[in-house]
Amino acid sequence: MRLTVLGGGGFRMPLVYRALLEDSGDEAGRCTELVLYDTDRGRLDAIGKVLAEQAAGRPAAPAVRATTDLDDALRGADFVFSAIRVGGLAGRARDERVPLAEGVLGQETVGAGGVLYGLRTLPVALEIAERIAAVAPDAWVINFTNPAGMVTEAMQRVLGDRVIGICDSPVGLCRRAARALGADPDRAGYDYVGLNHLGWLRGVNVDGRDRLPELLADSAALESFEEGKLFGAGWLQALGALPNEYLHYYYFNREAVTSIRQAPATRGEFLRDQQAGFYAEAAAAGTAKGAAGAGALELWERTRMEREATYMAESREASGGWERDSCDLDGGGYDRIALAIMRAIARNERATLILNVRNRTAVPGLDADAVVEVPCLVDAGGARPLAAGAVAPDQLGLMLSLKAVERATIASATTRGPAARAAALRALALHPLVDSVNVADRILDASGALRTP
Repeated sequence: MRLTVLGGGGFRMPLVYRALLEDSGDEAGRCTELVLYDTDRGRLDAIGKVLAEQAAGRPAAPAVRATTDLDDALRGADFVFSAIRVGGLAGRARDERVPLAEGVLGQETVGAGGVLYGLRTLPVALEIAERIAAVAPDAWVINFTNPAGMVTEAMQRVLGDRVIGICDSPVGLCRRAARALGADPDRAGYDYVGLNHLGWLRGVNVDGRDRLPELLADSAALESFEEGKLFGAGWLQALGALPNEYLHYYYFNREAVTSIRQAPATRGEFLRDQQAGFYAEAAAAGTAKGAAGAGALELWERTRMEREATYMAESREASGGWERDSCDLDGGGYDRIALAIMRAIARNERATLILNVRNRTAVPGLDADAVVEVPCLVDAGGARPLAAGAVAPDQLGLMLSLKAVERATIASATTRGPAARAAALRALALHPLVDSVNVADRILDASGALRTP
């Protein structure tokens, strides 16, 4: 089986390769060839060194090939994993800094920053979808490119249900909640509903019983894991559900914006500088040891641990300041989800996973084509959402508002001229975290995110 990774020179690529190396399934349903595509040959070479060290001593490791030719990468692919970053980390840093200058949230996928990222990313994602349709029409596309829900919905307009969006945030929340209950995360079932980076865990089912009320009633247990520390037991008990970590930007927006503005650098600026250092060192590394005495894999692991330890640092600071638990520093999550999807489809092994898919009738109140993030049954036929049932008014209201923002962003990316600008302005101004049309207008002008006519 051939897997093509778009954005194969990206920093987190070794997490995907690690998951592939751990797959012990038979060859018929296992990845035997990995094709890495990136527009930056230097990044491909650096990551290639890391993967070579990971594969050392493993005769069954998937063969790795790198290319900067998109059609060459796609041809013959069974699965395409999309993890591109249009504009690189410099673009992310700009998407975050421009809104902050106006006093509103600057974050990669949430608020004005998420809209700007979508405006830059969607035209490229749609061009890629067209090439997949032409060169690899039978391939399944697993999308991790952010904003994941928005990009997945746009690509589905070209490729239909063969595009499945993934995110590691829901599975992390679910597993932490199960562990807080003393339950095996792999044996529990989860009632989760939302959009990407806007969802709620509403039930944790263990041996046929929903134990979330038990967890909500125990303040100490609630505040023993990340989301409990982030939101506080009092708010979670008032809410009656466990929110995805990104909802901190909505529920505690003032505190989050203040913390980010006071930080010496935005998350994008930190990662831009950190990864520049990693790629420079990795380029200097030989097959085993670099200039500082470390091999490429060791350099990568050291950088990854720093990256994980500082994840959402500003939000943690705004909620009292605390360190991440060691069990949350393993990284990835999305890589294991991607592998589980490939196993389920290639081997027809049924799995239930929280994914970004077309709603159909799963979430009442949203139309059939809206991409939602819910538990899905996955097998050889793809991913089908499970019925979510009625959604609380406050949750559905936010979902509808954000879906309107996503669709206005898609409309801007698929048109030109005044219509594109009008749609982009609508996307920014309608976002709940942007408090003025004038602010939205200035952000749009300063961002440079719109395509030129």
